[in-house]
Amino acid sequence: MQRREFITLFGGTAATWPLAARAQQPKQMRRVGVITGDYETDPEVQVRIGAFQKRLADLGWIERRTGANDIDRIQTTAADLVNLRPDAILSMGTPVTVELQRQTRSVPIVFTLVADPVASGLVESLAHPGANITGFTNYEYAIAGKWLKLLKESAPRIERFLVIQNPANVSAPGLLREIESGVRSFGAQVTTASALDAAELERAIEAFARQPNGGLIVLPDSATSNLRASIVALAAAHQLPAIYPFRYFALSGGLMSYGIDTVDPFQRAASYIDLILKGSAPGDLPVQAPNKFELVINMKTTKALRLTVPPNTLAIADEVID
Repeated sequence: MQRREFITLFGGTAATWPLAARAQQPKQMRRVGVITGDYETDPEVQVRIGAFQKRLADLGWIERRTGANDIDRIQTTAADLVNLRPDAILSMGTPVTVELQRQTRSVPIVFTLVADPVASGLVESLAHPGANITGFTNYEYAIAGKWLKLLKESAPRIERFLVIQNPANVSAPGLLREIESGVRSFGAQVTTASALDAAELERAIEAFARQPNGGLIVLPDSATSNLRASIVALAAAHQLPAIYPFRYFALSGGLMSYGIDTVDPFQRAASYIDLILKGSAPGDLPVQAPNKFELVINMKTTKALRLTVPPNTLAIADEVID
């Protein structure tokens, strides 16, 4: 049996996991790193990494955790991980993957939840990544038009939109352009608020809510995900209809969400890691788009906001929370 070591770094925590590949000889030690931009204790992060681990196990890899230590920042975490010289790295999100690229142009990297890897400079093209990085995108910019349409249909009185974003995320301007283009048809106003500081965001939402007929569009980013409980609570407190990018916002009390199944890309990424460990070059593995989207509607929140979701919207919902 070939012994392989699996090193994981979840946001601020590092752990070492030996892996064994079935039916192989004990000749070479291999290491795979995992790094995310979210908090390790976030249940959603644990679900995603759990799906990745399970898929690795299905592909013949057996793991065992052996230790842990604390690391605080993405830059330090990425540098420390690269210095360990892993055989491959799984990353989550654009900021983490960009930092890893800065640290290494040789270690194979498989990313998840990156919106525009070409514009971010991570790959040469989706079909032919061309270097040491490939992976799985989480949306195209056109999805922002879908968010706008779903929210406006469910809350037609909205005339003002506050877009909550991480201004440092390279995909934010593209999503914002789609929203601004969409609102021109009904003359709505669009403003933005940063999710990088919780207190600043709270003040921005409170100021926005002082005027009537407002609604929120929350963009995907680890910053907005980490503050989801606060954002959902502020939306409820100020009676602001809101649409979110992922299912777990609606499960936390948000009005509705539309976005990818966030577990699926981690399962698919495990298959890419498996191919790389078996000799495939990441530059030869095409970047893949998401193939599972889900619309979730929280009816309890709908009733609290005195809204009526159109029957055609309810009919296409993947999940309705009562």
